[in-house]
Amino acid sequence: MRARYGVPLGITALGAAGVAYAAGFEARSFRLRRVTVPVLPQGTRPLRVLQVSDIHMVCGQRKKRRWLQSLAGLRPDLVVNTGDNLSDPEGVPELLDSLGPLLDFPGVYVFGSNDYYGPKLRNPARYLLEKMQGRHGLNGNPPAVGAVHNPWEQIQDAFDAAGWLNLTNTRGRLKLDGLELAFTGLDDPHIKRDRYDKVAGGPETDADLSVAVVHAPYLRCLDAFTADGYPLILAGHTHGGQLRVPFYGALVTNCDLDTDRAMGLSTHRAGGHTAHLHVSAGCGTNRYTPIRFACPPEATLLTLTPHD
Repeated sequence: MRARYGVPLGITALGAAGVAYAAGFEARSFRLRRVTVPVLPQGTRPLRVLQVSDIHMVCGQRKKRRWLQSLAGLRPDLVVNTGDNLSDPEGVPELLDSLGPLLDFPGVYVFGSNDYYGPKLRNPARYLLEKMQGRHGLNGNPPAVGAVHNPWEQIQDAFDAAGWLNLTNTRGRLKLDGLELAFTGLDDPHIKRDRYDKVAGGPETDADLSVAVVHAPYLRCLDAFTADGYPLILAGHTHGGQLRVPFYGALVTNCDLDTDRAMGLSTHRAGGHTAHLHVSAGCGTNRYTPIRFACPPEATLLTLTPHD
């Protein structure tokens, strides 16, 4: 009897230990990743850009709140929030408390689907199935029915009051340390709210740097930004795959971006141009799947330096 049941029991115990690690430790093991991106004009000093993404705030997440507040100690030149701030309709006060110290710095933001709508319980295996079927978000899926609406207007009002630029299908500019930075943003393509025709035209020629910002890195958006000549694109959404296989990487991205670029700095090519693409793995999870494996929650400090 011991020989018959030893292996299944061992596998079950190993699986339980993995889930306990992924939910109890790694999902709360917050990290800061540092990346250097050569995109500034020659002769300028580096700029420090803090990207926060996919916070998915749930009431009671005290450790996440303290960690987010501590990021203000980095004294960034700019904060970029790439969306999905909520995973709890009641979480707005705790979200704004978490980001309060960062709101003192210049910032820009776009929203993701989880800012607009509350999460729903779903089988994680569906992400793999949808990947195999080429279906992502509302891109090929039927429209969501009975979705919970989040109080995203409260987040927008607080960000706007702090002076952060709302880049929802629009453009904006900031002057930082004598540099003119132009931004072009899209609403979330995961739920088909992106309207590139409203912002088309490419970088602003009188700016020192033009940056493209979007929540979900769908290829149609990356192709459009890159073909228009943007040197830098910032996105989130993927959670880095959330559950990564050691020595292999992400299994899904929850969009049509390839899994090799599920997180971190890479390049994207389209229309004869090449852009730097940074995809944040984010610092949260859907409240119904509060686990991460081989993919710690993160924020990223991007140091923008002069290009060659």
